[in-house]
Amino acid sequence: MTAFAELHHGDEPLLLPNAWDHASARGLAAEGFPAIGTTSLGAAAAAGLPDGTSATRDETLRLALDLGSDPYLVSMDAEDGYSEDPGRVGEFARQLQAVGAVGINLEDRLGSVALHAAKIAAVKSAAPGLFVNARTDTYWLGDGTETDERLDAYQQAGADGVFVPGLTEPRRIAALVRRLDVPLNILYTPTGPTVPHLADLGVRRVSLGSLLYRRALGAALEAAVDIREGRTPQGALPSYGAVDALSRRGDLPHSAGP
Repeated sequence: MTAFAELHHGDEPLLLPNAWDHASARGLAAEGFPAIGTTSLGAAAAAGLPDGTSATRDETLRLALDLGSDPYLVSMDAEDGYSEDPGRVGEFARQLQAVGAVGINLEDRLGSVALHAAKIAAVKSAAPGLFVNARTDTYWLGDGTETDERLDAYQQAGADGVFVPGLTEPRRIAALVRRLDVPLNILYTPTGPTVPHLADLGVRRVSLGSLLYRRALGAALEAAVDIREGRTPQGALPSYGAVDALSRRGDLPHSAGP
């Protein structure tokens, strides 16, 4: 079992914050998070591209190249694998692993179950050590129908974990945990169960998705408006030196600081 896989089987669920660039990833690692995910929305928005349209393949690979050599574990959000050809998805996963990524998140977008399962199998064949988190969008884009069937197919195809964003109902989460053979990943939402509650339900991985990116962007816009209106911006403000230190390769700073 890889070090990243082991984090899904500890005493507490893996809380996976999602970064969108080098500084955000290193800042989160400096705060003590052992593994960092990426957010496809943040990466796409930073590049001026739409999310969820398979437009960010090159940006995702560049981000993996940038983050994969740093001293923390990184799992890449690769949307649907950026191709309908399982072989090409497998080759992309191999490239991610080659530059240091330890995991990949693949979403089905409520498309063909057989095709998504074939993509998962292709990734496990091309990059056996890469942790495949197979996402189904049955709650994100639908009403939850076919969740069990899809997750069963993805497990059988070799997924190391499964992800059901949009699912927040505790009894349904607990029922899924009981029937799964692999760790369940749930997307944290401020209006859903807390991390301790999700842990009690048996969830083994909690992702933050685009939440941090959206909060960071919101804070920046709010600060600009406050300044324009004569108000003093509130909230945490890392120093120039702390942010500059995050750009340095090698050892991580102990903390980004206030």
